Amino acid sequence: MRLISYQSNTGPRLGVVRGSDFAPIPDLDMLRLIEMGEAGLKQARAASGSLLPLNSVTLLAPLPAPRRNVFCIGMNYVKHAKETAEARGREFKLPTHPVFFTKATTTVNGPYADIPVDPKISGQMDWEAELAVVIGQPGKNISRQNALDYVFGYTVVNDVTARDMQDNHIQFFKGKSLDGACPMGPWIVTRDEVKDPHALPIRCSVNGTLKQNSVTNDLIFDIPAIIEWLSKGMTLLPGDVIATGTPGGVGFARNPPEFLKPGDVVECEVEGVGKIRNQVVAV
Repeated sequence: MRLISYQSNTGPRLGVVRGSDFAPIPDLDMLRLIEMGEAGLKQARAASGSLLPLNSVTLLAPLPAPRRNVFCIGMNYVKHAKETAEARGREFKLPTHPVFFTKATTTVNGPYADIPVDPKISGQMDWEAELAVVIGQPGKNISRQNALDYVFGYTVVNDVTARDMQDNHIQFFKGKSLDGACPMGPWIVTRDEVKDPHALPIRCSVNGTLKQNSVTNDLIFDIPAIIEWLSKGMTLLPGDVIATGTPGGVGFARNPPEFLKPGDVVECEVEGVGKIRNQVVAV
C-alpha cells in the first residue's frame, strides 16, 4: 500500500492510494496507524469511502509532525564518502561505523512544497536524495537478522544541507536543521510492496539536469546494519524515520561547487517508492 497524509479543512488526514485516486481513512493519523501494527494496515486496506483524485488535495509529508528528530546516516555510499574526503582535502577511508546525526522535526516539509532559502542565513544550500526507512514497532538492541521485521515502510527524503553552516559549526546538526530542509514523501510504501530495498535506483535532478544517479545496493551500511547500530542501547519507536544516506553527486563536491538558488526545482526519486519535487524559494 501507499499511504498519504494530506491537508484538509480540519488539519492533516490519512488516506490510502488507489491508482490516481485515494480513499480517506477516517479517525486515524499516520502515526496512530503505524502504532496499531497489523490492525492499522487492515483498516487501511478496508477503507471504503468515496475515492478522491490525488491531485485534488495538498499532500503533506507522510509524517507531518514526527515526535522525534529524523535520524540520518552520513557518508553511506562509497562515491559520496570519497567525494566528501576529496572536497575536504582528507584521506579517503571507508567508515567502520555508521555516522549518525539528526534533523530537527521542523525541517520536515511536504513532497511538493517549497524549500525556503534565506540568503542571509546560508549561501550554500545543497541537495541529497535519500531512501528513508519508517520504523513500525518499538525495538532495542535489534539484530541484523531480525531488523527488517521492524520496518513499517519506505519513503523518499531530500536531506537539504546548508554546507557553510555545517562547516562553520564543525558538526552536522545545525547545517542540516533549517526549517523546511527535509522534503519527504510523497507517501509511505509499506514494507510488503518493496521486495528488495537494496536494489532500488535513486536519482536527483536540478532543473531537469541529473545530478545523482545510483542504486541502493551501493550502501556501505545496509538497512539491517543501520537498524542494528542505531538500536544499540537506544529504543527505536514506531514512526521513527531513518534517512539511509545519499549517493555521490552532491553540489559542494562538484568542480566548481554548485548550490541551490531561488527558482531551482529539485526532484528526488527512488524507483518503487516515489518521487518528490520541490522549488527553492527565497524567504
